[in-house]
Amino acid sequence: MSAAWPPPTPEVATQPPCYRHPKAPAPVTCTRCDRPICTDCMVSAPVGWQCPECLKGAPAVRRMRDVQGGAFGLAGGTPYVTYTLIALCVAAYAGQQVSDLTSRGQIVAAEVAQGEVWRVVTSGFLHAGLIHLLFNMLILFQLGSTLEARLGKARFIGIYAFSLIGGSIGVMLLQPPTTPAVGASGAVFGLMGAVVVQARRGRSPIESSVGGLLVINLVITFVLPGIAIGGHLGGLVAGVVGGLLVRVVGERADLRRVVVTTVVLAALALSLTIAARPVAEARCGDERLSGLNTAELNRLSRSELADAYARAGQLCP
Repeated sequence: MSAAWPPPTPEVATQPPCYRHPKAPAPVTCTRCDRPICTDCMVSAPVGWQCPECLKGAPAVRRMRDVQGGAFGLAGGTPYVTYTLIALCVAAYAGQQVSDLTSRGQIVAAEVAQGEVWRVVTSGFLHAGLIHLLFNMLILFQLGSTLEARLGKARFIGIYAFSLIGGSIGVMLLQPPTTPAVGASGAVFGLMGAVVVQARRGRSPIESSVGGLLVINLVITFVLPGIAIGGHLGGLVAGVVGGLLVRVVGERADLRRVVVTTVVLAALALSLTIAARPVAEARCGDERLSGLNTAELNRLSRSELADAYARAGQLCP
């Protein structure tokens, strides 16, 4: 009595043939049609394995970037805006080393009151030193990448711009009108505020630690000397408002929500920019009055009051 040599292994002998390749054993069955398939026909599926024919007839798979609107640059994708902001700050710092860019771009209420309103924007790209720059850019990279990927480029730009200008307004409101300030700290504090407002259970480790980071930075703001408290607080308030706006309108990255949120953020940023000069002028007026004795002011005529302002130092125009 003869026998086949070599004898088939028990596993192969008991496996049914693949419906597409009859000579190949089929270790599994398709999860959709339940037909046996060989290793060459196995296609990974969310649950189990599928055969090539079922894969062709299955609904198109929706990628996460498509669900979030990444195809239109609304959400997801590479955080190019964050990279661009970092590059602009680094380039501006390099320019500060070889030119008078600092004096021309720093925020000073006395200068804004004279019409140099551009300072409310340019000051957010200048820095007082290398450590100042590196610290802000590190936080901008971490939070910017997270927030830009979730909200999309348009809404991220809106929150960043609103926070930056809010920080400049805060400087003019809380700092002496002749004291200059620079830095992206206001915008960075705004991002922290927006992330804290947006944070929910199940978020990334970076987001879950932002609350502690914010508290630490607030303590540093009030403890260390030489820090523009108004810039930090103004940016934080603007960022919280921007984050709340996104939550009210809806975080989902469909075109309507993105357009509505971005337009409102742009309108808020523009409103602050327009209000910058009146705020600076009012702040300078308050500073001039604070240098004079109230009883003395009450006894002066209008012309004498003008002379008294001149004697007070003409802190602002």
